[in-house]
Amino acid sequence: MSIDKELLDILACPKCKGDVEYMKMDVKYGEGLLCRSCGLFYVVKDNIPVMLIEESIKY
Repeated sequence: MSIDKELLDILACPKCKGDVEYMKMDVKYGEGLLCRSCGLFYVVKDNIPVMLIEESIKY
């Protein structure tokens, strides 16, 4: 799965409001969105990014 470029352009990190980028992490976490500003990784589950701070993973 990859996230549509237009959707990625409007998504922002809910913690710092920084830009996020799509990436594949590893087998355990799979794919998701990474905020390089605050270092949080938001996992994609069932093709939906889970953009909740409490569900994020410190990168």
